[in-house]
Amino acid sequence: MSISSDKPTSQMQLFREWLKRERDLPFTCYQAMWEWSTSDLAGFWGSIWDYHDVRSPTPFSAVLDEETMPGAKWFDGAKVNYARQVFDHVEAAHARGLPAIVEENETGRIREISWTELRRKVASLALALRERGVGRGDRVAGYLPNIAEAVIGLLACASIGAIWTVCSPDMGTPAVLDRLRQISPKALLAADGVFYAGKALDRSATIAEIQAALTSIETLWVIETGWGRSAIPGALNFERALAREGADVEAFEPEWLPFDHPLWILYSSGTTGLPKAIVHGHGGIIVTSYVGRLHFDLGASYSPNNWGERFHWYSATGWVMWNQQVGGLLFGTTICLFDGSPGGAKERNDWGTLWAFAARHRVTWFGAGAAFFSNCRKARIRFSDCGDLSAIRALGSTGSPLPAEVQLWGGEQIAAITGRETWWCNISGGTDVAAAFLAGNRELPARPGKLQCRHLGAAVEAWNESGEPLVGEVGELVVTRPFPSMPLFFWGDEDGDRYRQSYFAAWPNIWRHGDWLQVDSDGACTITGRSDATINRHGLRMGTADIYAAVEHMGEVADSLVIDIEDGDGDSKLLMFVVPSEGCALDARMEAAMSSAIRRALSPRFVPDLFIGAPGVPRTLSGKKQELPVKRLFQGWPLAKVVNLDAIANPEIIPWYTDRARDWLEGVR
Repeated sequence: MSISSDKPTSQMQLFREWLKRERDLPFTCYQAMWEWSTSDLAGFWGSIWDYHDVRSPTPFSAVLDEETMPGAKWFDGAKVNYARQVFDHVEAAHARGLPAIVEENETGRIREISWTELRRKVASLALALRERGVGRGDRVAGYLPNIAEAVIGLLACASIGAIWTVCSPDMGTPAVLDRLRQISPKALLAADGVFYAGKALDRSATIAEIQAALTSIETLWVIETGWGRSAIPGALNFERALAREGADVEAFEPEWLPFDHPLWILYSSGTTGLPKAIVHGHGGIIVTSYVGRLHFDLGASYSPNNWGERFHWYSATGWVMWNQQVGGLLFGTTICLFDGSPGGAKERNDWGTLWAFAARHRVTWFGAGAAFFSNCRKARIRFSDCGDLSAIRALGSTGSPLPAEVQLWGGEQIAAITGRETWWCNISGGTDVAAAFLAGNRELPARPGKLQCRHLGAAVEAWNESGEPLVGEVGELVVTRPFPSMPLFFWGDEDGDRYRQSYFAAWPNIWRHGDWLQVDSDGACTITGRSDATINRHGLRMGTADIYAAVEHMGEVADSLVIDIEDGDGDSKLLMFVVPSEGCALDARMEAAMSSAIRRALSPRFVPDLFIGAPGVPRTLSGKKQELPVKRLFQGWPLAKVVNLDAIANPEIIPWYTDRARDWLEGVR
């Protein structure tokens, strides 16, 4: 197969050429560029502001006034608006006939929304919000799936300085209330039903429960989907709020807001306690998104260089990657939304569903959680059977480490279709910063199973326990200098103590992210797992991701989870829960094969003491394995203090783990 090199000029190259021309900064390699971006914060972030033509009606006193964490002051005096930056693209994109949003749901309904129609709907809703008394600083909540109305809700709130937050309808009522009670929303936008995994699901009763529990809600708008079973008293029709036309809509403009005015509230997983309500600001999200654009290599769909670009990242609205996907609009990129299950109906799984969606809509940039790609490989999906995927030029992964063999498998399949080398953009960062700390760079060599580089502007290092940077060894992921999208604060955290304890308790003025990181001499990075889920066997530490990578490439293994239970006498038992693939069983032969794989890939020390067949692996709604809650169950913690079932994607399997933990503890005693 011949490989074509036909591809657009990279965004990183375009920025580098601008730096040389406008700043007299010639960079011959990425490492030098990254070092400059993290040593001259004012110079770097000021260049991002200028390169992306961020405008303010008032000047800022300095790019960075106070270099403290937390509390750094960025672009003090500037006024911006996230929605205003999005709508800068309306005229150019519309003149060339390119849509802002392409949307499809599981039933096959397809919608396209033009840039002018998006602006009109946002203005209509923003005016409706104002008429209902919503203004700067008020919180507006969405209970919405991954549909255009959620995007419109975010942009309308941003336009008037209200603060947006959203919960996915796959969350149970207690999980939603755990989040929304903290922020007391003034208005709620909700869908009365969803269609997911082959089933229509009524959400009208849940909306009524949320409304009854939250006395702060003064206005409720409901999208009538046809899947809701009952009317909700007092609800307004959401479609009417979007339908306004006329002079006031045409004259509407997003308000100029202080750089650090709150934009949205995101939430931590909340699996082991009350979720953190994380507040990010307009300005910080704008400038870090623009840097993210360089790493994603996304351009305006109407530009000759990136003509017809279509960006898709599969996500529910409750995951930060939904915000990242919406961020494509900041760049003038058409975004493609899929509302439904990526694996089809539960009774007849089809992991080709998303690929067929991408083929129908000529998606150029396709992203999803690492678990999605692993599931596709295990299901032996042939991309060539899913339609014409020849438009795809980039694949993205996050949520958990992507095994090298999965990356190679997916890349080879796409390359066979396109005749081009497939670039993988693996990223790691998270809800905390609504951005990446580790990212991809199309110009760098492929590093399957790793992240190509540290993000521009992110002073990321791996530290040992003494606070010394490591190269080629695993250490704590830390950020040593401020980053603009670090949280402004946690909602309700009046004295800032929870914020400081979450990130700055280990080292003063140093952000500790909670991941194990290895930075190689060439700048490539590996996340080996959460630092609170590390396996320490007789003095040798290993991230759980390394253990999973050793066994989950095996066709017989559908999923796995590992925990290390200390006995209090300096020893421990390493337990591995194994979900066999369909048609396979956990037997002595399979255990021997897994033991051999771990011994070869890692060390004999990490061969489990016990393999346990399991019906599934508990995961958060964003797909992360829940090692710590399971470990705590096996240490005797009560279930209520270990996990919030409404924050788990598959809560039906938790009773099985609870029973196994009880049996384990009785055996130990």
